[in-house]
Amino acid sequence: MAEALDRTVRMYALLAWTWTRAAARYPVSMVLLSLGTAAVGGLDLLAIVLMFAHTPVIGGFSAAEVIFLYGTSVLSFAVADVLFGTTERLDVHIREGSLDSMLVRPVSPLIQVATEDFSPRRLGKLIPAVAVLAVALPRLDAPWDAGRIAMVPLMVACGIAIFAGLWVLTASLHFVLIEGHAATKSVTYGGAFLTQYPMSVFARDFVRGVTFVVPLAFVNWQPALYVLDRPDPTGMPAALRFASPVVAVLVCALAALAWRTGLRHYRSTGS
Repeated sequence: MAEALDRTVRMYALLAWTWTRAAARYPVSMVLLSLGTAAVGGLDLLAIVLMFAHTPVIGGFSAAEVIFLYGTSVLSFAVADVLFGTTERLDVHIREGSLDSMLVRPVSPLIQVATEDFSPRRLGKLIPAVAVLAVALPRLDAPWDAGRIAMVPLMVACGIAIFAGLWVLTASLHFVLIEGHAATKSVTYGGAFLTQYPMSVFARDFVRGVTFVVPLAFVNWQPALYVLDRPDPTGMPAALRFASPVVAVLVCALAALAWRTGLRHYRSTGS
């Protein structure tokens, strides 16, 4: 198991480095595209700032608390997007028949799809997230202790795993869906937007849905309640605040099962 994982990581790094070297042949373009990606990524933050220009709280949470949610959400999603975002192109490979050629290569098709067109410009998405967290964390009125300090990097790591699992899981749906691109984007990109705000601004039944059906609440909302020492406005059990690692493992396991099942039942398009 460890040997297989090590080989997978090495192959991913090798393919990603190959695409990066190709992009680095045009350094000015690469830098400008990275900065442009960072600027676009900060537009959602601008929307939050404009909201707080007219109200002191959103859903019962202060500006620093909402920006903390925004930063952890964007950082988790950005890393997952960099690692597995291009899996959403699986439907194109299936329609064009290029998935067939991937299946005969001595590298996992998932790794090939995930590293396709890998470019450092995508790392620009990390810039606003890291900057926001650097600003928000010192301004949080939280009872910091060892547990809460450790929870911050843990929640980001779990958020990355959950989003990565959702990327692969939704990509796997393309094995059975004809046109499912819009539906899958509503889970990935829609989920990223959803987790930037307190769940208290949404209806209680909707919050239950993104807790027990599509577990987006475990990306940052539940662990953030522990960090901020805030009661859950939706009345969820307090134990859920520590469930993100378990949820992350379950989502990734389900994604792996869905991917392997899809590949096992895949039949060439003949194109």
